[in-house]
Formats: sequence, C-alpha cells, structure tokens
Amino acid sequence: MLLFYHTMLNVKAISFDYQNQLVLDDISFQLEKGKHLAIMGESGSGKSTLLKVIYGLLHLAKGEVFWGKLKVLGPNFNLVPGEKYMKYVAQDFDLMPFTTVTENIAEHLSAFEQEHHEARVSELLRIIELESYAKTKVKSLSGGQQQRVALARALAQEPEVLLLDEPFSSIDQFKKNELRYKLFPYLKEKGITVISATHDPNDVLAFADETLVLKKGKKLSHDHTKHIYDRPKERYIASLFGIVNEIPVDLLKEYSKVDTTILVYPHEFEIAVASGFEVYVVNNHFQGGYYLIEGLSKTGLSVFFTNLHPLKPHTQVFLNVSLQLVNKRLNTV
Repeated sequence: MLLFYHTMLNVKAISFDYQNQLVLDDISFQLEKGKHLAIMGESGSGKSTLLKVIYGLLHLAKGEVFWGKLKVLGPNFNLVPGEKYMKYVAQDFDLMPFTTVTENIAEHLSAFEQEHHEARVSELLRIIELESYAKTKVKSLSGGQQQRVALARALAQEPEVLLLDEPFSSIDQFKKNELRYKLFPYLKEKGITVISATHDPNDVLAFADETLVLKKGKKLSHDHTKHIYDRPKERYIASLFGIVNEIPVDLLKEYSKVDTTILVYPHEFEIAVASGFEVYVVNNHFQGGYYLIEGLSKTGLSVFFTNLHPLKPHTQVFLNVSLQLVNKRLNTV
C-alpha cells in the first residue's frame, strides 16, 4: 500500500548560542508546504539566526530541522553548507559584481536545460522589474537593484523552500509595493514555501499566512497572521505592526470592574460627541488618506487615534471602542 507523506518544515526544539550567549532558546514550529511564514521581532531577537539554522549554515548542538523526511545536517556534515532544495537570500546578496545581471541569474539555472535559459531569465527579470538592466554589470547597480537580482537568482531553479532575510530592506519605497505584489503571489502560485524575516508589517499583513514572533531568542507567538494581529498577547507583539495604545478597561467602560488594560490600535477608536474616554488633542500627523491624532487624557495618558480630518489642538474629544473589541482583547489567550 502506497502511503502519501505530507511534506512540511518541522523545526524541533532548536537552541543556538554564540560565544556563550544564547541566541535561540528552544524554538519549535511546523510549516506546511506552500505556506508563507513571516518571522517578526525587534533587532537582535534572533530572526536572521533562525533562518541560517533552518538553511544549515550553523551547527546545532540542540534540536533538529526537517523538510519532510530530509534532515538539515548543517556545516559539520555538508562540505558546502546549505540544502539544495532550499535557497537563502541574505542581506549581503553574495552576487558576482563583474558579470551582468543576466549572467548572475543564468549561473543558477540547470546546465541540462540550456534551451530554456533565455525564457527563464526573461521571466525573472520581469518579476524583479530589471529588464532594461539585463546587460548591466552588477557592480554598477544600486543596493536595491542588487537585492532584486539576489531574489531572482534564488528563484532561478524554483526551490522548494525560500528563506528571505529582510527581502526589501535596500529597495526604494516606491518600488517595494510593486515588488511585493508581484513576488509573493508568484511564490504562492509556484507552491514555494517561504520564510521571511522582517521588521516591516507591510511585508507581512497582506502576504504571510502565518507569523512567528521572537523576543530575545524566545518564541512568543506563532499563529495565523490575522489572529496574531487581532489578538496580540502583549504590547510588544502588537507594536511590531505599528503604533498601539494600552488603555485601562475602566476608562473605556466606566461600569467595568476589570482591573486590567487592553491593546487598541489607533484606527479602532470611534470619536463621540459627548461620552466616552475623554482626551484633549495635542497634535495632528498627516498620513495621506487620514490623520494620526495625538491626544492626552486628564491622567496624562498619551493616546493615538485616527480621523479623516485634523482636529484643533486643545479640543476635547471622547473616544470609544466597541464592546465586541473589548471582549475580544480581554479574552486573548
């Protein structure tokens, strides 16, 4: 009887230390084939180290990493570190500076499929939007353009697993969104499993199926991205997605007997005319389609909320949140 084996990435209780400093502490998670996992956390939380461990660049004294039945062996076992079915795009790019963009990409294509190279390179150049730079030497490109070439090189042979370390960090802001909306749907269509380490919520919210949050090398949370955003377990997690307020429940619901706080994103406040949490406008910050407004309560609590129009400084306003939101955040586990 033929049994189907369900392929997934399985990270089992891995720990890693560097010069007696624990960088990763007992990290475990699973990720199904074709899914996109974002790893978020502040600088120094262990994001890049976790990617290197998964790829097999670092030796593990404790824990194991599997892709299906294949174990990631690490540098103590592989003459050339890294697994063939994975590609890792680091922040240093590792390109050949004195060859052209086309040559950098074609180098990673199979020698047995020469007749398909031109079409494949053209496809990848379209994805990274560098068609007009095909014959340009890499050393002449900007940092952002080089990062896009590194992405195309990693995709050349359609790896089963793609590891991305801050994949758009060097790319101009106006190009980032275009690239995100081309690259991530392409990877999903190809069934490539993606793990991206990032500090930018714009890389995460619209694209990552799941999010794993690290803090000082420990796993704080791993769940569907929307669930983590909607029900953050603590302020640190919510703050990775942007500004967040921590508000005592009894200020929002005066009848409440719950002596605790809840997390409220600025857009979740509703402005009322006469009742609610009383604040005074301090400043307005233009955000394009809306204003982020800074307020101050009588007790000195700083609060950020949004409005379509600016509000006059020192104006008294009342803020409310829905009972449904209060209950949802209070029941966050």
